[in-house]
Amino acid sequence: KDASTDLARFYPGTCLETGYDILFFWVARMVMLGIELTDVSPFKVIYLHGLVRAADGTKMSKTKGNVVDPLDTVSEYGADSLRYSLVTGVTPGQDIPLNMDKIAANKAFANKLWNCCKFVTGNALKDIDEEELKSLGVSGPIGKEEFDTLALPERYIISKCHELVESVTEDIEKYQLGAAGSKIYEFLWDQYADWYIEISKTRLYEGFGGGGEEAKTARRVLVYILDTSMRLLHPYMPYVTEQLWHHLPRVPKTEEMAAHSLMLADWPQMDDTRLVQDKDAIASFEVFQALTRSIRNARSEYNVEQGKKIAATVVAPGELKDMIETEINSLIMLAKLDPDQVSVVEAGSDEAKAAAAGDSAQLVVQEGVEAYLPMAGLVDIEKEKQRLEKQSAKLAKEIEKLAGRLQSKGFVDKAPPAVVDKAKAELAELEDQASKVDASLKALE
Repeated sequence: KDASTDLARFYPGTCLETGYDILFFWVARMVMLGIELTDVSPFKVIYLHGLVRAADGTKMSKTKGNVVDPLDTVSEYGADSLRYSLVTGVTPGQDIPLNMDKIAANKAFANKLWNCCKFVTGNALKDIDEEELKSLGVSGPIGKEEFDTLALPERYIISKCHELVESVTEDIEKYQLGAAGSKIYEFLWDQYADWYIEISKTRLYEGFGGGGEEAKTARRVLVYILDTSMRLLHPYMPYVTEQLWHHLPRVPKTEEMAAHSLMLADWPQMDDTRLVQDKDAIASFEVFQALTRSIRNARSEYNVEQGKKIAATVVAPGELKDMIETEINSLIMLAKLDPDQVSVVEAGSDEAKAAAAGDSAQLVVQEGVEAYLPMAGLVDIEKEKQRLEKQSAKLAKEIEKLAGRLQSKGFVDKAPPAVVDKAKAELAELEDQASKVDASLKALE
């Protein structure tokens, strides 16, 4: 056939994506007709997705009144939110219930992505010189030489990003589109936004002990991770990623580029070459994350005021102690600790024994890491006693009232069994609450 024709250019294709309901009505006929006329099958892969159904799983019908107009949905939530919800909702062999709550959640994800980009461009890159701004354009993966010079949080987030690139690439090649999209969501929200952006503030701002070369490195990593993530997310959310990508530093357009567009940018992994990763950095930083979460949970359990900074003694062995000391500014900021009352000591040392012997809340983290939070800093003991005594009196009054009701023959004999059972369950719950309050009071005495 003539190589210059549209037939030569577009036939055969590689993959046909369609609903399973027309496999025999349409797809089989396409294959038979293509082979009959050209001796070549029109595609090698048939990707069958499920049917889009109403939120309760029933088929959409005008008679039932459960039809969702996609134009109305796009108008309210955005095209990217709808597209991402449909693609990540795909499970091979199953239909897709169109849940508006899920679409609303994915609209929030798009907004989160916008906020990440706003922080990077409006804060991290604010007022930097033109030369540095040009150097931040991402032209390829970070190599081992540069990677080995970075601090732990930077090596962690790059390692997790490179793991994500390899995992998403493999999933897409295997047509596991839903799984790949969900992994990008989890990485951007749980790792990049919640952890690295927050830690980067200790590098960017002099008030947190940052500035200088640390700030330059943080800007490089912030842009690199966001750029790479948007390349991965672009097939799922093309509009918002394209728009945001144009606000990031980019390499200059070359003559080979048809347009300076994210849609035409290189995929983060163009061949089978492994992207640089550090499993030890991931393991070490996960200990740091666990320590931070433990302190945050303790603050919540003891009802520490949100803005109050507390004291802490962290006990850790060897290299983990060195790691925590290096990232002490990050721990102080993330866990809201008092910088003048924070110390990191060697496990088994006299300082560690002294911390354990004091009146402190002990937090056992992992890998031999512990934290001791002095009780005096967590709660005002007299104030907390008064609060618990007041709560105990209130619970006692409610228990007395409900117990008296259950002891009344008129209620037990006449009320429906379900009502009686509910009252008994409420009484058990109140008694459980009262026992916990009493235990807390005894602990304060």
